Amino acid sequence: MTRPLFRRLPDVELDEVASSIRTLHLRGNDARYRGEVDVEHGRGVIAALCIRAFRLPPAGRGPIEVEIAIEGDTERWTRQIGGRALHSLLWEDGGVLCERIGGVTLRFALRAEAGAMAWRAVGARWICLPLPARAFARVVAREYEEAGRYHFDASATLPWIGLLLRYRGWLDVG
Repeated sequence: MTRPLFRRLPDVELDEVASSIRTLHLRGNDARYRGEVDVEHGRGVIAALCIRAFRLPPAGRGPIEVEIAIEGDTERWTRQIGGRALHSLLWEDGGVLCERIGGVTLRFALRAEAGAMAWRAVGARWICLPLPARAFARVVAREYEEAGRYHFDASATLPWIGLLLRYRGWLDVG
């Protein structure tokens, strides 16, 4: 059997993060989690066009369901938010975590810090074209534990535009 995706990332020390984060990333196939999320959209025409083009979740607070399915060396994440599904595919490439959402592939550097896990996009591609750093969204995320519960906070900001999307909340990973 293939080692779990987050165990294959050389810079990620899962033993240094809170137990709820380890549980989420190591549970195995067909894991399903429920919780609550607060989604915030950026303002302006470009942000609205990006949100529509990528079918990003609607703004507001409500339930979230996350399903993680292992498919060979990849993980398929489906986030159900506000009646809309956001699908992404994650895999390891050269020690970096890659995530494809629609036609965009982001490359993330991950690191454990004070029991949390920090994600920072270090590269992006649109279909097969690499995007220069100043042209793609600044994407950061943080997974952390609060009162024994798994929490997340992820955001994407566009150069010269500002906030595109921020979603934060919690999941019951029991």
